[in-house]
Amino acid sequence: MDAPDFFDANFDAAPEYDDRGVEPHPLTAGLWGAGELITRVGAIVLALSVFMDWYAGPGVGVTLSVIGWHTGLIGKLVLFLGLATLLVTSLRRLGLQLPPTMPEPLVVIGIGALSTVFILIRVISIPDAVLPANSRGVGLWISLLASLTVIAGGILRAGDEL
Repeated sequence: MDAPDFFDANFDAAPEYDDRGVEPHPLTAGLWGAGELITRVGAIVLALSVFMDWYAGPGVGVTLSVIGWHTGLIGKLVLFLGLATLLVTSLRRLGLQLPPTMPEPLVVIGIGALSTVFILIRVISIPDAVLPANSRGVGLWISLLASLTVIAGGILRAGDEL
């Protein structure tokens, strides 16, 4: 009985398609194959971070906390950018694909970069409406880390497709 030879793979075989006619995306091993998972986890955390405290400060007998949703339009845009990232990464599983001129990893990197810019605006500039809460909360840093994770996942996916 011979051991199977893993290095003698048939690369000329036609790809298998599912019942919808969509070629499944094979996960490659290692860090490069983790790009899709990293992107999805980053997008979920990015969307949920809007409901965490972005600003905190002392109040009368209590500590004030302002969630990202209440920081104006930027907080709401960050939520929708996180949901848009989830939608873009789910299109292939739904049987839809973006046009070839818009590669999916580049769209994900662009969404992540846009959300990073929005969050950096909120890191630098505290809105006037939340001035009693004058320090940055942990949710703002989590959202910044999540948007950087989305960018990293998009870069890993771009490397996977090359």
